[in-house]
Amino acid sequence: MKRKILITAALMLCFGAAFAWFADVNGKWSTTLKTPDGNEFPLTYSLKSDGSTLTGTVDSPQGAIDLTEGKVKGDSLWFSVDAGGTKVLNAGKYIAAGDSISLGIDFQGMKFHTTLKRAADK
Repeated sequence: MKRKILITAALMLCFGAAFAWFADVNGKWSTTLKTPDGNEFPLTYSLKSDGSTLTGTVDSPQGAIDLTEGKVKGDSLWFSVDAGGTKVLNAGKYIAAGDSISLGIDFQGMKFHTTLKRAADK
């Protein structure tokens, strides 16, 4: 009986630590997305996780867009944005050691990769 209680307590602590650790995804993140034709687009992501739900916005030179279908699982995250009527899929991994997010973007079959860095508070 004691063993079951200890194992249950240890598992609860592990899950709690995992959720607290991933909470670091909250906040502002910035990057510059480079396209194959050489254009560069500065982007700022504002992310908020609540359990397994991820919400927020992405700000670009064209304006702000809400994230939809956002999910968080462990150190992975997924979300979509609507860019002018086109659903753009985003999937990434939070890298705690580098305080960064490695993000893959699928825009109509074209694949892009960028690294989000935590934006300095202004």
